[in-house]
Amino acid sequence: MNEIVGPDDVRASAAACHEALAGLVDRDWSILASGLDWSCRQTLEHIPSAQLFYASQLAVQAQDRLPRLRGGEDQLTAGETLLSVQVNAAILEHVLRAAPASARAFHPAGMADPSGFAGMSCDEILIHTLDITAGFGVDFQPPEEICARVLARLFPWAPKDIGAWDALRWANGRLEIPEVAPQDANWRWQCAPLSEWDGTIPRRE
Repeated sequence: MNEIVGPDDVRASAAACHEALAGLVDRDWSILASGLDWSCRQTLEHIPSAQLFYASQLAVQAQDRLPRLRGGEDQLTAGETLLSVQVNAAILEHVLRAAPASARAFHPAGMADPSGFAGMSCDEILIHTLDITAGFGVDFQPPEEICARVLARLFPWAPKDIGAWDALRWANGRLEIPEVAPQDANWRWQCAPLSEWDGTIPRRE
């Protein structure tokens, strides 16, 4: 198994999101996503927005947060918004393939490299797809191998003696595991290269 999360994982995560949500587009998306203050609709809108943010930052190796135009998302249907997840993930996929391994760009969690952006992309897609499906009372089980790569890249402190999807949910505060302390409430991704990780949990100030 390839141990480095990358553009193929971004595409596969977007496909898993589409497969999980395509049958729900005619439901009431105003209900709350599981565990969030956002509706399922707001949560879905956030996913493609994050993909485009990552792609833009990495494409120009931004040293700070770039300004972005926003608006118009509420004019799309749920199905169109779901399509935009795949479209914006594809944009990020192409940026990742073009970026040199040495590229770095700003993210609030740190100066991320391409694998860091790929990992954050997959984490956003998979975890928020879970939030939405759980809100609708539908099960979601993404590929374990993708979860394992995302977990290893972004959460090197996560438990390693349980399934990767369980550990990824724990890392994002979506699952409590018996005999394992809860994730730090102020955690941040280790999106800078793992070679720079100091062995402690990155935290929001």
